[in-house]
Amino acid sequence: MKIRSKLSILFTVLTATILLVFAALVYYSAYQSRETEFFKRLHQETLTKANLFFEAKVDARTLQTIYKNNRETINEVQVAIYDTSFNLLYHDAAEIDEVKETKQMINRIRTKKYIRFYQGDWQVVGLLFKYEGKKYILTASAYDEYGYSKLKYLRKTIWLVFVCSIVLIYAAGRFFSKRALLPVTEIVNKVKNITASNLDLRLDHAEGKDELAELAGTFNEMLDRLENSFDAQKQFVSNISHEVRTPLAVLITELELSTYKERSVAEYKKVITNTLIDAHRLSKLSDSLLDFAKASYDPSEIGFKEVRIDEILLDARQKVQKEYPQYLIDIHYENGFDADNEISVVGNEYLLNVAFANLLENGGKFSKNPMMTVNINFKNDKIILMFSDNGIGITEEDLKFIFTPFFRGNNKKFAEGNGVGLSLTQKIIALHKGSISVQSQINKGTVFTVSLPHL
Repeated sequence: MKIRSKLSILFTVLTATILLVFAALVYYSAYQSRETEFFKRLHQETLTKANLFFEAKVDARTLQTIYKNNRETINEVQVAIYDTSFNLLYHDAAEIDEVKETKQMINRIRTKKYIRFYQGDWQVVGLLFKYEGKKYILTASAYDEYGYSKLKYLRKTIWLVFVCSIVLIYAAGRFFSKRALLPVTEIVNKVKNITASNLDLRLDHAEGKDELAELAGTFNEMLDRLENSFDAQKQFVSNISHEVRTPLAVLITELELSTYKERSVAEYKKVITNTLIDAHRLSKLSDSLLDFAKASYDPSEIGFKEVRIDEILLDARQKVQKEYPQYLIDIHYENGFDADNEISVVGNEYLLNVAFANLLENGGKFSKNPMMTVNINFKNDKIILMFSDNGIGITEEDLKFIFTPFFRGNNKKFAEGNGVGLSLTQKIIALHKGSISVQSQINKGTVFTVSLPHL
């Protein structure tokens, strides 16, 4: 069932319930009012006839004649007069007695002095009447035909109005729910047209302040992320194909040339050496791509635990110096720490090791005298790591794209690389809720500053 139908039905049911309760209260109030007023009328009619019988001394035949004549046109009150010994003194129509008085009823009236009850649809009152020091029991009954007809008419009117109101309310609910959900319909139609080939499309209605505007805005933000992800993926695949194709082409060319004619042992060794260099380059590229893929996982799928930054730095230095023994790497503490939590973070040890090793290796590759310094500083709730080198530096133009995957700046002639390391490092630091920045001067060196929240 669509939301429009649900809202219409819910609105109709809610309103119908309110109307039904209101109608029931109105009908109950009218019913109670009719009953109370008619009992009062019976009481007054009884006293009037008793006064005619006792005070005015109107004989019984005359009173009965008046009753019979009135009964032909209106519902006349039927009155009976008894003494306390249950002797009937007067009755408007004993032959059609509706009350059927009993001695127990008379005694009850004498005890309570006033009672009222229903005899079928007839209303009955009984009261104690005093005249000249004597007590008499009066009963009166009548059928409120006019009152019941009014109630019947009111009941029919209520049901008619109720049914018409329900139909009108449902129609109004359908109309207004359609108007209210019109932006949702437009959003659905627009979303249906958004595919991987036109992720640049955006939803309207995102400028308001209601929930639909918030929904449209959130969806547009998601589309922005998807578009950026698709673009990055396309660029990534394009760069990968280019980076992998080059060393593969060189490998194939070297091997093909070596098979054209017989060569000396020295020439074969040279071919093998060049092939190994290209193979190592491919291996390193594949490792970097795998690490890049790991850093792109959902954070909930990556194992995080408490790790010490200084221990990871030492492991990264050992890893880099094992591959490049000529690199000199010093680690300095700017200030001391009193507890392990000050130098510990919640992170993934392997990924942090990769990030730090990339920064150390990057500093050594672009330095004629490969010497690097890592300064560790503690500030409030953060650990600040500064990776400094005295290398050739980075131009201002290249600094804008330094963290772009596969970007190689003007210094690519100075050392080989694939342009994945720094972008991978930035992704790893961001994954650990940290930040990385870079400052550089040509021929003076470069400083990478990493900030990570500690425990």
